[in-house]
Amino acid sequence: MTTRPTTDPLAQDFVRFAVEAGVLRFGEFKTKAGRLSPYFFNAGLFDDGAKLGRLAEFYARRLIASGLQFDMLFGPAYKGITLAAAVAIELARQGRNVPFAYNRKEAKDHGEGGTLVGAKVAGRVLIIDDVMSAGTSVRESIAMIQAAGATPCGVAIALDRQEKATDGGADTPWSAVQYVQQQLGLEVAAIATLSDLLQYLQSNADGALSAHFGAVAAYRERYGV
Repeated sequence: MTTRPTTDPLAQDFVRFAVEAGVLRFGEFKTKAGRLSPYFFNAGLFDDGAKLGRLAEFYARRLIASGLQFDMLFGPAYKGITLAAAVAIELARQGRNVPFAYNRKEAKDHGEGGTLVGAKVAGRVLIIDDVMSAGTSVRESIAMIQAAGATPCGVAIALDRQEKATDGGADTPWSAVQYVQQQLGLEVAAIATLSDLLQYLQSNADGALSAHFGAVAAYRERYGV
């Protein structure tokens, strides 16, 4: 994996795009862990062709820059399905044609049956998701990939929140991304991180945006890793 520079133009472009698209919002939002977060990232709001296409381009550019080696993409239901399909299209457009597959939440008992749809799950499989809160989706994907006889090799996400995960309601010393990297042994490629978001807010000429820097920085101070 390549080392991320101090200022990452790709990440800064992505944060700007997410803010302009209304996907990255500021205010007060309750997270799954019960924390009050000063920002919220909802990838479900990349909800038209133009925005989804640009999102896929950011994923593809980050993957190509990362040097991560993979043979196919896997999208965990439900958000990962759209993401894997879109990223596969963009990678093909950039000259890297790879197969993709995804899972159903409910097993199908007719037709081809089973829970996996798309290309045969084989070789080195890269999981595509939006964010990683607890790593649950990744663990479930790993189990399905391994059950199919393939090897999970990494995870691509849009935003690394760089905050402590929770276990049984208590904060852990590590983030979900660190857990996946260190305990599950998978590489993680994030288009942008909370550090990139803070840098964007700090350097933004728009006073309404830069005003959120203090609250986001304080949140990271309390929950960050």
